Amino acid sequence: MFPQNFLWGGATAANQCEGAWNVDGKGLSVSDCSRWKKEVDVKDYKAQHSITSKDIEDAMASDDEKIYGKRHGIDFYHRYKEDIKLFAEMGFKCLRVSIAWTRIFPNGIEENPNEKGLQFYEDLFNELRKYNIEPMVTLHHYEMPLYLANNFDGWYRREVIDLFLKFCKTVFNRYKNLVKYWLTFNEIDSVFRHPFTTIGIVEDRYPPEKFEEIIYQSVHNNFVASALATKLLHEIIPEAKMGCMITRTLTYPENCNPENIYLALKDNQKNLYYSDVQVRGEYPTHIKKEWARKGIKIDFGENDEEILKKYPADFVSFSYYQSRVVSIDTAGKEIVGGNLTTGVKNPYLKTSDWGWQIDPLGLCISLIDLYDRYQKPLFIVENGLGAVDKIEADGSIIDDYRIDYFRQHIAAISKAIDEGVEVMGYLPWGCIDMVSMSTCQMSKRYGFIYVDLNDDGSGSGNRYRKKSFEWYKKVIASNGDDLN
Repeated sequence: MFPQNFLWGGATAANQCEGAWNVDGKGLSVSDCSRWKKEVDVKDYKAQHSITSKDIEDAMASDDEKIYGKRHGIDFYHRYKEDIKLFAEMGFKCLRVSIAWTRIFPNGIEENPNEKGLQFYEDLFNELRKYNIEPMVTLHHYEMPLYLANNFDGWYRREVIDLFLKFCKTVFNRYKNLVKYWLTFNEIDSVFRHPFTTIGIVEDRYPPEKFEEIIYQSVHNNFVASALATKLLHEIIPEAKMGCMITRTLTYPENCNPENIYLALKDNQKNLYYSDVQVRGEYPTHIKKEWARKGIKIDFGENDEEILKKYPADFVSFSYYQSRVVSIDTAGKEIVGGNLTTGVKNPYLKTSDWGWQIDPLGLCISLIDLYDRYQKPLFIVENGLGAVDKIEADGSIIDDYRIDYFRQHIAAISKAIDEGVEVMGYLPWGCIDMVSMSTCQMSKRYGFIYVDLNDDGSGSGNRYRKKSFEWYKKVIASNGDDLN
C-alpha cells in the first residue's frame, strides 16, 4: 500500500524537452552537440554515444536543428504552461525538471547570471505551484556548458567545482521559496558509458593509457561538488532535501556457477560505488584497491575526505529500466542491451524494440537492496518504456503495452513498500514524449502525452492524450490501489 504523501508524477530534462537552444542568451551545452545518427543502428549504443573532437567542431559550426534534435526538443520552453496543465489533469504531485546551466551562465564562467534564464525557471516553478505540483530539480543533467568541456577539460579540472557551486548558490537563492527537492548529478555512474555527455570529457583528447584515471578524477570532483552543493543547500534552504541519483543497472548471474555469481556481484558492486560515496561519505575499499592495482592516482584536496563524510545525500534517487545478465562464457549467445549496458539475453524476460529487457520484479529487488544498504528514503525518478506509438484513424493512441509495463512496475514498488522499504515517490521518465537521450529521436516515445514531431523535428508539435494518460490519472487518484 502506498503512503498517503506518496509523490506521483513524471520526469523530464531540459536538454531533451526545452528546445530554444539559442534563445534568450542561452549558451551551447554538451547536449547541443548530440545528433541523430540515421546511419547507425539504434541498438549500437557505443556508436550512438560516441562524440569526437571533430563532431564537436561540426556542431559548433552548425545551426542545424534537424539532426541536432535536442536543439528543438518539444519546445517546452514556450509551451510549458500547456504541458503543466496536462500534468495537473493527470493529478501529478511532483514533476522532475532540470535547470540548464547554460541558461543561467551561458559559458559557465560569467560574473553575473543571465536574468532571462533565471526568470524562465521562476515562471516555470510558479506555474507548477499554481497546480500544487512539487518541482524536483536536477542541477546537472547532461547539460554542462560546452565552453567548460572545451576550455577546462570538463570535470577533470578542479576549478569547475567552484564554477558549479556558483551556479548552485545562484539558483538556491533565487528559488528558495519554490523548490525543496533537489538532485545534484543525473546518473553519475554514466561517466564511463558516455563521458562527454556526463562530464564533458572527449576521449580523443587524452592518452589512452590515462583515460580511466581522468574519468575517475573527474567523478571525484563530481563527488566533492555534490557534497559541497548539499552543504550550500542546507545553509540557504534548511528545510530542503538533496538527493544523489544513479542508474540502477541490476545484474544477475547467468546461472549458479560461482564464477558467474562472482561476476554479477562485482558488476553490482561497481554500479553502487557511486551512491556509496555520496551516501556513506567515503570510498569503498574495492575502488581504492582497483586504483592501486592499475596505478591510478587521484588528486584529493586537503579536506575532500572530510567534506564527503560531513555532507552526504539526504535521500537516494535512481533510474530503473532493465536488468542484465552476465556470464563468463558469452560465445554463441545472444547479446541484448539498452543505452545503459549490454548482457546475455535473459530467457525469462521480454525485450523492448530498443533491446531493453523488461523486468518489473527487478525494480522490487533493487528497492529492497538499496534500502537494506543505505537505510535512507528512496525515490524512483526514472522508469518507463520507449516504444513506437501510432495514431489511429479516430485520433486515439492505444498504448496498452505501456500500461502493462507500468502496471507491473507499480505493483513491484507496492510489494517493496509492503516489505518495509521507504519510497518517497515515483516519477516515470518522459511523462510527455521528448527527444531520446541516446539516439536523439522522437520516434522512441515514453510519454503519456503524444507530441506530434518526427525525428527531424518536423510536425505540428501538438499534444495528444494517449490511452495511458487516462490510466495513469486513475492510478494517481486511487493512490496506486487501482491498476486495472
